[in-house]
Amino acid sequence: MKQVVQRIKHFIELAILSALILATRCSNCPDVFVGGNLFFTDADCYARMTRVRMCAAQPGLIIRHHDFENFPAGTTPHTTAPLDYLILGLSVALEPVTAHAVDLAGALISPLLALAGGWFLWWWSRQMKARYRWASLILYAISPILVHGTELGRPDHHSLCLLLVLIAICAEWTVRSAQPGGETGNRPSQKAFGEPQLRLWSAIGGAAWAAAIWVSAYEPLILFLISVAAISLKDWRTLCARHRRIEWMAFGLVIAIALAIEQRLPTLRSSFSGEILRNWTRTIGELAPITPTSALWLRWCGYLILVAPLLMWMNARRANSPRRLPMFVPVLLIATCALTVWQARWSYFFVLLFALALPALLEPIRSPLAVWIAFLFSLAPILREWDETLWPRESRLAARLERRNESLQLRELAPLLQSRQIRPFLAPWWLSPSIAYWSSQPGVAGSSHESMQGIADSARFFLSENRQEARQILLNHNVSWVVAYDGDRVAQNSAVILGCAMPARPLCQVLDQTPGQAPRFLELSAQNGAAKLYRVKPAVTKTTDSRQDLNVAPFNRADSQSKKWTEIRSAGDS
Repeated sequence: MKQVVQRIKHFIELAILSALILATRCSNCPDVFVGGNLFFTDADCYARMTRVRMCAAQPGLIIRHHDFENFPAGTTPHTTAPLDYLILGLSVALEPVTAHAVDLAGALISPLLALAGGWFLWWWSRQMKARYRWASLILYAISPILVHGTELGRPDHHSLCLLLVLIAICAEWTVRSAQPGGETGNRPSQKAFGEPQLRLWSAIGGAAWAAAIWVSAYEPLILFLISVAAISLKDWRTLCARHRRIEWMAFGLVIAIALAIEQRLPTLRSSFSGEILRNWTRTIGELAPITPTSALWLRWCGYLILVAPLLMWMNARRANSPRRLPMFVPVLLIATCALTVWQARWSYFFVLLFALALPALLEPIRSPLAVWIAFLFSLAPILREWDETLWPRESRLAARLERRNESLQLRELAPLLQSRQIRPFLAPWWLSPSIAYWSSQPGVAGSSHESMQGIADSARFFLSENRQEARQILLNHNVSWVVAYDGDRVAQNSAVILGCAMPARPLCQVLDQTPGQAPRFLELSAQNGAAKLYRVKPAVTKTTDSRQDLNVAPFNRADSQSKKWTEIRSAGDS
């Protein structure tokens, strides 16, 4: 009877946690499912889903070059295969219930990964007998920044990285707490975790770190190196312990598999550098700095972030406590906090670590009642943020509705670009990935730093007052279509990227506001409330109906992914 009651309790806990995770991650459902269509939340998501389409057209394809952005040169992205095939695998499972399995799989993958992370954290915190584990689970479920990284309609590598890093850190924590000579000196836990269990956790940790680095050789790699350095400073001999050997073997095996599949080394630097790249990064929210005095910290973590240094100091004084934080966790917390001050994209990992460490940080406080009162009070900024998200002010709601209408109208124009022939388009860089996805045509610009040449040329085109110069840009990229968007916004963004003053009458404003004054080499083909579509007259392009020369050169290579891109375009026509 006792076991039945315990199982019912566990089921209720998991149901509550799952409901919290899915409700927060799917709160943006009206922005994802609009007018019977499915829209992704970021430009990068459309680039990811274009990769998934290519993999669906030829299962087993490993994409190492993007022909659909920065046309005609393309890009060599840092994006890797694991998330591509995770989405593709989910789409296979969804095929019996929907005709748009790939799109739906892309929309659902991040919430499902967040749910898997929540279940793992629930199970692991029970195994570790964390007294205040629900503080960790609640913060994981409702923190706005963690929700943003794993929300509906955001098939981004961060969601998979967060899950793998969570597993890796929990595995390392378990090993550090239970191994002989560990940081806590907790003899009872050593009885609970014998040598086989330590080897298993070590293997899990090594494989999780390596898989996370495979997904993205940036944040996970830096976190792994910081973790190893922190452990080495404490006692470097622990890295060579017997049970650690299987960890290094698992790590090396996964890395070897990754290199064999990807057949390339990861690169973090762009081939394009200089002032334009720096200007462009300033327009990207994830790359913006977060000042230490920003209110965002409170909206992400609650008021407890203000007393976190004190709680860390109190925890550090408990030298022989079985629930003391392993040293590498505070080191990672401090490091990710500093990195978040530099770039906002690190905030996902900082808040994840803060949520993970919270039960141990609260452990020195003897009164459970005081802890729960303080914790619930600390959630006020987070709940206020959710109040503004779920019940926005009129201005914010109006902006949301406008974005939804724009997305619908842009999607209405995109099919007009479809063709069995390759007819590249030029559009503002943040719209290019979605238009490429909907039209199956390559774009001059893109949303990655590898597309900087195309981004810069598109900015020069839209800012140009010299029509001959604009015509030459179209010739250089063999453009067949031009998508004109909000002229004022495009002009401002282009001026920031190029680091120059905005001209009195840039071409983007002419195309948007006075199409009758457009250059003679551009012919207005379609328009709606969001954008105007111009066809580049045949005299401008070097090749029109021919599939020769620069117009299609990147797609005529012998590699399989170029052939698959052509198949996808043909499927889009049908």
